[in-house]
Amino acid sequence: MPDIHIRKAGKIGHITLDRPKALNALSYEMCLEIEAALDAWRDDDQVAMILFDAKGDRAFCAGGDIVEMYETGRAGDYDYGRRFWRDEYRMNAKLFEFPKPVASLMQGFTMGGGVGVGCHGSHRVVGDSSQIAMPECGIGLIPDVGGSLILSRAPGRLGEYLGLTAGRMGPGDAILAGFADYYIPEGKWPDLTEQLIETGDWTLIDAAASAAPDSQLAALRPEIDEHFGGERLGDIVRSLENAGTEFAAKALKTLNRNSPLSMASALEIIHRVRGAESIRRALDHEYRFTYRAAEHGDFVEGIRAQIIDKDRNPNWKHTGPADVPAADVVNMLLPIPGVTLDFEGNTP
Repeated sequence: MPDIHIRKAGKIGHITLDRPKALNALSYEMCLEIEAALDAWRDDDQVAMILFDAKGDRAFCAGGDIVEMYETGRAGDYDYGRRFWRDEYRMNAKLFEFPKPVASLMQGFTMGGGVGVGCHGSHRVVGDSSQIAMPECGIGLIPDVGGSLILSRAPGRLGEYLGLTAGRMGPGDAILAGFADYYIPEGKWPDLTEQLIETGDWTLIDAAASAAPDSQLAALRPEIDEHFGGERLGDIVRSLENAGTEFAAKALKTLNRNSPLSMASALEIIHRVRGAESIRRALDHEYRFTYRAAEHGDFVEGIRAQIIDKDRNPNWKHTGPADVPAADVVNMLLPIPGVTLDFEGNTP
């Protein structure tokens, strides 16, 4: 398909996202094409490794293509979004569990659904332009596509901070937080790609890596760990309100913009999956929320305010981040009667 190029090149499986005008946003069809390639290459002896890259300078993948989810959800049709997330999560799991090395070259924006493609492999590469984030709480969702697992494994309380505030990570931050492994200047990427195609030798990535730039998050760790360790969202808000620091004021301003229900649920999911070995536990909890997001959450309103009307004035279901009853979080994260994710299935 024209939006994605999937081919065997030399000794690798090469997948290139090619929607640069749309910041390589991931469509439903692209998810299915990636999954089909993973299924085909898993036992193909001609494929030594997989390489993901993308066209354009602005983004590796700035997220999922959510306009159709908005339109169908607004019309009261929730099946499309549920199917999209179900099949996308199955692809995310197959990528995380893939038995061969998987490399990604992530320039520019890598957000949301892009994290699900670029940040579950074994050799995740960033450069100077890289900006990685999980911004879902700003549109009435939660960090998903397995992102909650990465957040739960971040040092200290970085995961809670990044998940709730949607903070953007430069290359040094992404490596610190566990979203990337290697810093390689982007000028070296074309030659590295050719060498990987020719040899299938993933150790060339290790050899090309340089020391990462300083992490801006590292300097904020003491305050992040102090204020984002609360059991519930209200605990974090109260800690920030009592701090009286510039960091706290900035964090509160961000939290007051995002969906309270999404943030409270994201925090609970991060806590629940901490220590999990498998991505499947994270995806299962994420799907409980996204399955209900359009019908019972803030998703449709969040997309309207941020993407469609762009008035940046969403009417969330709760008045503020400290006003989410625990029961509302429980209801969003209960097992879905009669519905389970099929991680072993094939592309429909």
